[in-house]
Amino acid sequence: MPSNPPRRSPAVATPRSRRKLLGRLSLPERRFVADALRTETVGGILLLVAAVAALIWVNTPPLTASYVAVRDFHIGPAALGLNLSLQHWASEGLLAVFFFVAGIELKRELVAGDLRDPKAAALPVIAAVCGMAMPALVYTLVNTVGDGSLAGWAVPTATDIAFALAVLAVIGTSLPSALRAFLLTLAVVDDLFAIIIIAVFFTEEISFPQLGGAFVGLVLFWFLLRKGVRGWYVYVPLAVVVWALMYNSGVHATIAGVAMGLMLRCHREEGEEQSPGEHIEHLVRPLSAGLAVPLFALFSAGVSLSDEAIAQVFSRPETLGVVLGLVVGKAVGIFGGTWLAARFTQAELSEDLAWPDVFAVASLAGIGFTVSLLIGELAFTEDPVLTEEIKAAVLIGSLVAAVLACVLLKLRDRKYRALTAEEERDEDADGIPDIYEEQNPEYHLRMARIYEEKAAEHRRKAEAAAGSRDGSDRPA
Repeated sequence: MPSNPPRRSPAVATPRSRRKLLGRLSLPERRFVADALRTETVGGILLLVAAVAALIWVNTPPLTASYVAVRDFHIGPAALGLNLSLQHWASEGLLAVFFFVAGIELKRELVAGDLRDPKAAALPVIAAVCGMAMPALVYTLVNTVGDGSLAGWAVPTATDIAFALAVLAVIGTSLPSALRAFLLTLAVVDDLFAIIIIAVFFTEEISFPQLGGAFVGLVLFWFLLRKGVRGWYVYVPLAVVVWALMYNSGVHATIAGVAMGLMLRCHREEGEEQSPGEHIEHLVRPLSAGLAVPLFALFSAGVSLSDEAIAQVFSRPETLGVVLGLVVGKAVGIFGGTWLAARFTQAELSEDLAWPDVFAVASLAGIGFTVSLLIGELAFTEDPVLTEEIKAAVLIGSLVAAVLACVLLKLRDRKYRALTAEEERDEDADGIPDIYEEQNPEYHLRMARIYEEKAAEHRRKAEAAAGSRDGSDRPA
């Protein structure tokens, strides 16, 4: 009789590995994030200095009149509809450079970054959407109950990545790369929705001939890029013409900057170290972070902060809605969105992090400065007094969010420093952090040689020390 086949033990269901939230970045992505945030940090410090300078300038009685005179000074060709105040040039012109960089960042994220993978994109997109919806909801509830104006619902929805990074630089906290990338991607998605809000909700009258001219200019811009035409002397004048036509069309001129940024190619072809988009972003980002945004802050952050003005911020529904939207709405929205993404995608948080870390970063995202000030100006154009109060509310709300985030981040600072040190450790000095070479046999062989050389050196030192001690023990 044939022998019975051996019985198989019943199959044991092994749990499938769950996708990690806020896990380790790939090495190229980590390097890109580090380079981008380094420039934004410097720009954020300049932004902070400009905002403080504006507040001191406008709140020093002998200097107040000079600030108003400089801010309201008009310059530009009136025949072209461009005789604008310096404040207007900063918000409509210089911020177009900021949104141009935002457009390139968004394009890169879509084709080469986290947003190219729908599963990976789900977390920052859900978190950003919730982080914009909740502040708008908080503002709407406060103003519905307090019988205030709903026109400012979009003011607390924006995050200022540069200001947030400046706060990190000031308090000396280094976030792990996964949290930094999360914050950067949040800001990119946040900027996208801010652009949509500005284009859809703050465009009242449209001049179709001017808008058509801007569209033709954008098509020409795209055509020249596809044909490989090079030279700043071609694109800069064309960009200025497109911007002027967009401005005179009634659509906010910063939309032109975004559109041109999205047209650049941001994927690398064979033999390229950088794509054209990455190269141009590398050139333009310092101009945006170091000049455009600080000058906008200088001319937009100059608001009165008298005792009466501060009291008005906490007693008027519009301004209170902005403060609570930034401080409460942003933190609850981003944290809740991230938790929901983990809950319904069956992903789990990286073992290096904890949920309090997510809440701390969510609180940091409550710093809404540049775009919040811009939307505040657009929302209450007909009421200059309320516009100034809304700006004060943005400043106070951002300050409260920054203080809250600082406290939460400092509680975990030791953990962050240990994680950052581990990410940056490079014992074999090959320019690649050791954490990215754990699966490389050559790395382990190099480390073995390094440790063998160190062991041999220590043996020589031990022998020399023993010989020296024996000599010192002999009688004179």
